[in-house]
Amino acid sequence: MKHLQIILLTFLLLFSSTGSEIYARDGGKEARLQRKAARIHASALTIDSHNDTPMWFTDTSFNFGVNHKGTQHSNRVDIPRMEEGGLDAAFFAVFVGQGDRTPAGNGKALNNALNTFDAIHQSVMRNSMKSAIATRSSDARELEKEGKRAVFIGLENGYPLGSDLSNVERFYSLGARYITLCHTRNNDICDASTDSTEHNGITAFGKQVVQEMNRLGMMIDVSHISDKSFFDALELSRTPVIASHSCSRALCDNPRNLSDDMLKALALKGGVIQMCILSSYVKTPPPNPQRDSAQQALRKKYNGFRDLSEDEMTRARHEWYETDEKYPQVLATVSDVVDHIDHIVKVAGIRHVGIGTDFDGGGAVSGCENVSEMGNITLELVRRGYSRREIKLIWGGNLLRVMRAVEQYSVIHS
Repeated sequence: MKHLQIILLTFLLLFSSTGSEIYARDGGKEARLQRKAARIHASALTIDSHNDTPMWFTDTSFNFGVNHKGTQHSNRVDIPRMEEGGLDAAFFAVFVGQGDRTPAGNGKALNNALNTFDAIHQSVMRNSMKSAIATRSSDARELEKEGKRAVFIGLENGYPLGSDLSNVERFYSLGARYITLCHTRNNDICDASTDSTEHNGITAFGKQVVQEMNRLGMMIDVSHISDKSFFDALELSRTPVIASHSCSRALCDNPRNLSDDMLKALALKGGVIQMCILSSYVKTPPPNPQRDSAQQALRKKYNGFRDLSEDEMTRARHEWYETDEKYPQVLATVSDVVDHIDHIVKVAGIRHVGIGTDFDGGGAVSGCENVSEMGNITLELVRRGYSRREIKLIWGGNLLRVMRAVEQYSVIHS
């Protein structure tokens, strides 16, 4: 299996849009780098810490086991393209957009989350020859040996917890191994990075959530949360934390990204930032008012994508992709992504960076627009002189180290 992967990845890298131009200029040297990158990528245990592909799973016409490349409004992740791109494992997000913080709103959020958990399990079950649910750090390697893709689960936005602490364990029992404490708006756990200050960080209930996650062995995800909430999480957690899909604020001044002080603090805690490849977090995009207006109209039409039925969500998803194709964004590049990795390594160290694409939630850059092109990130790392050991740390070693630490704390303190 790995031998075939090396051959396939070498072919893809040689004829990729990012590689062919350099190959024409540098000839044999570039070809050697591409072969080296293919070998390293195939031998690494590769993990993507965040994608939103489960939003497709609630569409009954979608089959995770089929290659959707080239289809209308194509998603970016499926099993055939995970195999093609040499991705061994990924955290699939149970995403629930922030709605009303009322008993009725919390109830809808909980039901939406439970439906998405079920859709993930059902989709994996239908493709059990090629994939399996993973719940332990050791599962990634074991499933890789079996030739299966490991499907981990993360809950993106703690909103479905409502005010019921027992839901943390409920989600853990369904397979969730991290919770992103909030999303784009404040919830009852903490303030968001893209909302106004309401709680001045993590709430009293949020503190209980962090403690319960520590007890159970769930990673605390600080992507999306405000700076004050971030530092509160570091202080409160007894285990290292992750930023499942964030970038460097020094290179792209977006509140969703982490400042150098935050990167240093994350590293001191033993945590890891998983480099996001959502283009506007990687590089500030040029103005595109038609695209912005069209997307804002869709948000208004579909109530901010909150409280939608499965049919409504399917229509909204397809209309969003139609808008994306009609008014395309100028994308950042794989080189821009690795600029961020270079900076994070310089500030926080090689043991504190990984990859969290945000595919199917907006993630994509030129040269890595879907999971089949993941090898191009490895190629750029090789071009810049990263060693095999360093690349393996970036592609999964660092994240698994944190996951093991979280598991071990739980065993001792639960």
